Amino acid sequence: MLKRRDSGPTIKEGGLYIMEGQDPEEPKNMCLIFSPEREESGALAKVLKIFNDHDVNLLHIESRSSVRNPGYEFMVECDSKTGSLAEAIEAVREKCRYFNIISRDYKDNEATVPWFPRRIRDLDRFANQILSYGAELDSDHPGFTDEKYRNRRKYFADIAFNYRHGQPLPHVDYSEEEVKTWGIVFKNLVKLYPTHACREHNHVFPLLIDNCGYREDNIPQLEDVSNFLKDCTGFTLRPVAGLLSSRDFLAGLAFRVFHSTQYIRHSSRPLYTPEPDVCHELLGHAPLFADPSFAQFSQEIGLASLGAPDEYIERLATCFWFTVEFGLCRQNGNIKAFGAGLLSSFGELEYCLSDKPELREFEPAKTGEQKYPITEFQPVYFVADSFDDAKEKMVRYANTIPRPFGVRYNAYTQSIEILDSRRQLANLMQNINMEFEILQNAFKKL
Repeated sequence: MLKRRDSGPTIKEGGLYIMEGQDPEEPKNMCLIFSPEREESGALAKVLKIFNDHDVNLLHIESRSSVRNPGYEFMVECDSKTGSLAEAIEAVREKCRYFNIISRDYKDNEATVPWFPRRIRDLDRFANQILSYGAELDSDHPGFTDEKYRNRRKYFADIAFNYRHGQPLPHVDYSEEEVKTWGIVFKNLVKLYPTHACREHNHVFPLLIDNCGYREDNIPQLEDVSNFLKDCTGFTLRPVAGLLSSRDFLAGLAFRVFHSTQYIRHSSRPLYTPEPDVCHELLGHAPLFADPSFAQFSQEIGLASLGAPDEYIERLATCFWFTVEFGLCRQNGNIKAFGAGLLSSFGELEYCLSDKPELREFEPAKTGEQKYPITEFQPVYFVADSFDDAKEKMVRYANTIPRPFGVRYNAYTQSIEILDSRRQLANLMQNINMEFEILQNAFKKL
């Protein structure tokens, strides 16, 4: 990363790009709250030395009893126009068990802005902060007493735990028993897809058979599927060792990254799984991520989550549940399934299109408040008119989330741009105008 000098170009914190001069509209200060890794004498002094080493001026320092952990946490206000603040923040974050960016001197804003990834490689920071490790099974799990299965699950969790952005996705040699389990699921589901799945899923599925080795006798590799999706929409898969928090999982979608498991359900109950497995990911999720409209809708949920208050994260996660996981849509006067939880479950795929469940219109503000069970078929499903319509509704809903900035994904740098300055927005609008002129000229030539 470039360091700020007394004159010349500077790194703009809001947009992750180099720009000349200073903008009086820019936020000047940044407040951080953190708890050092260890409660020991001189812990604060060690952290403050990091700011000194990076020539960052501190305008205010205070300590308080932590509401999260035993001991104390500290708040510092930094002058963001001095030194290498971005580098100092990264160094401090690595020394702390809790770290959060509170504010950046936004007017009329006193709300906490939780940390969120700014670059795609930042996903490494939380990819292993999982709620339960892949080998940790509940007592009612079909594989709980099967030591061989538990060891196999640990193998899958370990290879995902050691994965880092930019590395090839782990190749797995699946056992004969695992392939047989996949085959039972595959054979049953493909019978229902022509009549129950949405047209987008049915369009992509044969392409996955041709390009990624989708067969009854073969479990596709994540690397092959990820490369296929990247060619289609820019979406990629990333192995995960267990369940992520809603905030972390949704943040991945903002970068068009889907955290995917590689293990498979227990062979004793091939048509049931209490948690996402490779059948759920590759048969349910992957085909739709190859559709441009669905990919954009999924990314909008992720972008809306960045820096959002906790209560909105729960609402966005619920919207994700009732769309990407268990969504229905209208096509040619019929109701079809597009949610991965439906497209990977033979029983619920039949049930969701019967007359038993209640159907409601997808409206993010209302959908986000709906309670749902996680161990049984859904009593309520939400129906979207189309992926484009769902996307527009999600964008409008995202605009109601109380954040003191906007966010934009830069596909060229695979980074999140924080839209919080007049100059930055003016440059962005100028670029959009140039793109529009290109479209106009192309349209005139038709």
